[in-house]
Amino acid sequence: AQQWTPKDASAQGTVPDAHDPSRRHAPMMSTADLALRMDPAYEKIARRFQQNPQQFADAFARAWYKLTHRDMGPVSRYLGPLVPKEELLWQDPVPAVDHELVGASDIDALKASILGSGLSIAQLVSTAWASASTFRGSDKRGGANGARIRLAPQKDWEVNQPASLATVLGGLEAIQQAFNARQDGGRKRVSLADVIVLGGCAAIEEAARRAGTPVAVPFAPGRTDASQEQTDVESFAPLEPRADGFRNYVRKGAEAEVAAQLLDRANLLTLTAPEMTVLVGGLRVLGANAGSSAHGVFTQRPQTLTNDFFVNLLDMGTQWARTANDPHVLEGRDRVSGQPRWTGTVVDLVFGSNSQLRALAEVYASSDAREVFVRD
Repeated sequence: AQQWTPKDASAQGTVPDAHDPSRRHAPMMSTADLALRMDPAYEKIARRFQQNPQQFADAFARAWYKLTHRDMGPVSRYLGPLVPKEELLWQDPVPAVDHELVGASDIDALKASILGSGLSIAQLVSTAWASASTFRGSDKRGGANGARIRLAPQKDWEVNQPASLATVLGGLEAIQQAFNARQDGGRKRVSLADVIVLGGCAAIEEAARRAGTPVAVPFAPGRTDASQEQTDVESFAPLEPRADGFRNYVRKGAEAEVAAQLLDRANLLTLTAPEMTVLVGGLRVLGANAGSSAHGVFTQRPQTLTNDFFVNLLDMGTQWARTANDPHVLEGRDRVSGQPRWTGTVVDLVFGSNSQLRALAEVYASSDAREVFVRD
């Protein structure tokens, strides 16, 4: 790297040697060091810190605190008496729970209201997935807590289908507000974050009932709703997915990486290979694809929680070939008649072509695995 030393001879010998106190040197600086003096914008900052050492000390302490704690997740994970009380924006703060949580009877009533609201299973599941799937196990950011799916920037992400999302959130907010208004004294409340998750639970239970394999999806309340002021829009922007194989979504120009992005997202969500496999198969038949795409919806019973995705994917009577207009989409035709049956993406077909994923797909495709599939 380029190194700089002062032209002025008086600067010689102004810097003590790091190891030998009897030796002295001229100062040496990198281009980055000198930029703090020569760049007009950075010079203003550097001079302000030079003239205000206490301000510099506070700024350095805050920057160091952020650097060493950013990957620890929300402040609720911090331990010890030295945890600062101040709420900082980069910690993605959410309000503390200051009310009584809903109980079992309330949860049942809310589920009934959600299922009777006119919102479809596909809408409820896709909204719950969009809210929760931003979670990153690496730094504990994102996730359903805070209901930031209703705030910028997430509400405007293409993958979240903003127009449809607004409709679903409007319906769920009405249910939330009606429930809270009925509570005497307001001691018991439910957050929109909880209602979004509960909507996904109710939709999955209804889809399983339609399939003849009823199941109870666990639900734990206690999430709260963050405000736009508690949300750093620029900081959340990098969480927007270039591709989401769980929703068969890929941004234009990122098609080549869609299978790798599926694995990356599953890793961020801390999912195992069986969990990733069963979620993809379930989300397809529930209709959670971005843009209501039919790719990978290998079922004649949409919005019903069946293992049809795996059964039809592995059907040897179907011959797959890439389509002429989109190399990342494949068409499955009847091997005898040549009639088209399904369309699927590279992500869908990888569960038949990859040996490890195919082994998992074969388990879930078996006739005696329907209940196992629903439970998983």
